[in-house]
Amino acid sequence: MSNADKLKQAFVEALQVNSSVITDSLAYEGIREWDSVAHMQLVAALEEAFDIMLDTDDIIDMSSVAKAKEILARYGVAFNR
Repeated sequence: MSNADKLKQAFVEALQVNSSVITDSLAYEGIREWDSVAHMQLVAALEEAFDIMLDTDDIIDMSSVAKAKEILARYGVAFNR
């Protein structure tokens, strides 16, 4: 499974939405499913999927799918463009 697939799956599971909803422009609180509780579930899912521990500032800064990719890149997670 590619890193992009892992990312999408983490979002799908945490937000309980269809994978078609997960685009780079999807933003925190942009849909009702992405609230503060789902955000913490997303953080846990991403940490598990990529075997990392996100810094508190990164958790707070994760405001969109695109931003999640940018943050994960700092932890050595590469996404094909």
